[in-house]
Amino acid sequence: MSEFLNDNMFSKYSSYIYDQSGIRFSESNRSILESRLKERLRQQEISKVEDYFSMILKDQGETKNFLDSITTNLTRFFRNQAHYDTFINYVIPDIVKYKRSRGENNITLWSAGCSTGEEPYTNAMVLTEHLPADMNFTITGSDLSLKSLMKAQMGFYQTNSTRNIPANYLAKYFDEKDKGYQVKDDLKKNIKFDYHNLKFDSGLRNVDILFCRNVLIYFDEAAQKEVIDQFWKVMNNYSYLFIGHSESLFGMETSFEFIKTDWACLYGKR
Repeated sequence: MSEFLNDNMFSKYSSYIYDQSGIRFSESNRSILESRLKERLRQQEISKVEDYFSMILKDQGETKNFLDSITTNLTRFFRNQAHYDTFINYVIPDIVKYKRSRGENNITLWSAGCSTGEEPYTNAMVLTEHLPADMNFTITGSDLSLKSLMKAQMGFYQTNSTRNIPANYLAKYFDEKDKGYQVKDDLKKNIKFDYHNLKFDSGLRNVDILFCRNVLIYFDEAAQKEVIDQFWKVMNNYSYLFIGHSESLFGMETSFEFIKTDWACLYGKR
């Protein structure tokens, strides 16, 4: 048992985190919670975990900061190429065909759990390159981490973060500056970044394509089901859902249709 975080306080913190976000901390990742807690206590100049727990119960602003501190923000441009092969060769042509059949010309994409913005910017580049000239798109990138969203909004990335971007895309959509690359305003104009806790309704509706990759792994089955049900509610009647390659809706009671393409698997709402 840790002297810093005893079993009783670990139980209280993990229950509170779960109630607030759906993220489940167990013994296997207890050390992560402890290290993030130590940092928050140091920043707030508080010595006891009991006192900090009392603080977050009373202060929603600090609860947001705390949840921000415990999230893991791992992402990169063009993450999982098989998903992008599917996006380009299967999803985009099919959605364009559907939209045209209804006399519509705008595609709405939501990147949920977007971290520092690499995924929404990747999606924006792909849509700009592969949509017909008469089709428009809007992208919402959301995350639980305000710190990550601020970086995403800024759109500046160190050179080593851009290594997966094809050279022609890098030249077209970024300006080189200060040992890194800045996203051009022309790409930014179709993207909105917004704070959102997946445990609650996002307010979005009629989403055509939803990316939520490597987020569900942090939730238990009940919380995963809540999130997937929320996604069903916000998505268009003809739409596509990408989740992480190690994630699955198998065994979950859901109306999403499993779709296997030549490149990767995804889900559809019909």
